[in-house]
Amino acid sequence: MRNELKPNRPLMVDSYKSGQFQQVPTGTTYMHSYFESRGSGRGYDRTVFFGMQHFLKKYYSTPIEMWEVQEAKEIFDDRNEPFNYEGWKRIVEEFGGKLPIRVRAVAEGTVVPTKNVLFTVESLHENFAWIPDYIETAFVRAGWYGTTVATQSYHLRELIYSYLEKTADDPDAEIPFKLHDFGARGASSTETAEIGGAAHLLIFRGSDTVEGVRLMKNYYNEFKGLTNSIPASQHSTISSWGREGEVDAYRNMLNLYKGNGIFACVSDTWNIYDACEKLWGGELRQEVIDSGALVVIRPDSGDPIEVLCGKVGSFREPPTEQEAKGVLGILAEKFGYTTNSKGYKVLNYVKVIQGDGVNPDSIKAILQEMERRGYSASNIAFGMGGALLQKVDRDTLKMAYKCSAAEVNGKMIDVYKDPITDIGKRSKKGRLELMHSEDGYVTVNRDELAKANPFAVVYGSVLRAIYENGEILVNENFSTIRERAALKKDKKYDTIGK
Repeated sequence: MRNELKPNRPLMVDSYKSGQFQQVPTGTTYMHSYFESRGSGRGYDRTVFFGMQHFLKKYYSTPIEMWEVQEAKEIFDDRNEPFNYEGWKRIVEEFGGKLPIRVRAVAEGTVVPTKNVLFTVESLHENFAWIPDYIETAFVRAGWYGTTVATQSYHLRELIYSYLEKTADDPDAEIPFKLHDFGARGASSTETAEIGGAAHLLIFRGSDTVEGVRLMKNYYNEFKGLTNSIPASQHSTISSWGREGEVDAYRNMLNLYKGNGIFACVSDTWNIYDACEKLWGGELRQEVIDSGALVVIRPDSGDPIEVLCGKVGSFREPPTEQEAKGVLGILAEKFGYTTNSKGYKVLNYVKVIQGDGVNPDSIKAILQEMERRGYSASNIAFGMGGALLQKVDRDTLKMAYKCSAAEVNGKMIDVYKDPITDIGKRSKKGRLELMHSEDGYVTVNRDELAKANPFAVVYGSVLRAIYENGEILVNENFSTIRERAALKKDKKYDTIGK
């Protein structure tokens, strides 16, 4: 196998990192860095930590080899940039390619308030204090993406659940499949789809991103029974019947999946309102009822609120009767509905899934309008594509990795920044711990805490070693991690798993 097909760990770096081993004070023998979310412009007040086990298994389960060091030297020499060739060579020759560092992290799936430490990296050999700074780029990538997708899905679950609590009889039974992952085709790479797809499945069970399931299988030890999808059409499987054959396309779906429980059918290829009123609710109505299947109708164009709930229009441009009813109104008229114990309408035989224009804002707006018009959130599920896996970045949760302590000439010192121009970028000081109490989580200075209570760090810290001297120390099952991120009815932050 050619080397470029393998990951090169010394090159998983921003180039300016290569010369930083020369820039720290002479006599630096230890460095400690940490990773945190500094907050969120989206109002997310908690993070769901995810992705480090995958990262370590994929990239750091094998020793660094000499070809990596040689290739890194070749590239940095060509760029006229310094590179710690002797240091990396020593890691290979004297340490067997294993990094002399310790990584400690909160257990994956744990729900932690923002502005708290999620993992730390510290050097374990006096000649390799430069490593925690050098590996920042790769470890930031490992921390921010999976955590951000899981966090977004977590907060969307809370949003959807709040409407189910108000308008549905059994919120707990419904919530696992209310937000479906449609994001694979909009992801920037296969690995993005893998990590983001698995992160979403910490929170919900519905997904079409099969690559995320594969990551669960190969890096988190299990996948069977943990996720699901349903049979569904796309526009080509409807439009290939021709407009005159639209009803036959729908009938074919009914015949394929009758008695199968549930299937979804995109129905806006030509006229979503006619499809609901004249085809599903007209010519096929009795066949739908007799099929034994739950038919999930999917609009896929137009303003989601207007299409689903009805268009108001204006005096000069009044909506048509169909537009005024919207998809929900037409289906309620054609298939009937029951009124649940909370006084909201639940459609008979059919439901809808909205997969176009779905993002955190539109989900909230649709649920608000459905509630206003008397429809239970039981009637709808959401399919989220680009906004789920791709419309996030490191700044969504303001993720940062910073050095916070160093030992220089035998003295431990705080390392931090405190820019006068942005208080939000003030970094933490000292060697850090994440502690848990009845009031939630708090990040503390380990050395200061040890002075006050020598036993507190030993017995109270949430951080645990996951990587040390080249050895991966954790190998958890996906279901264990998912349980930590499970919906807590008491709304308290999750506690560390066993």
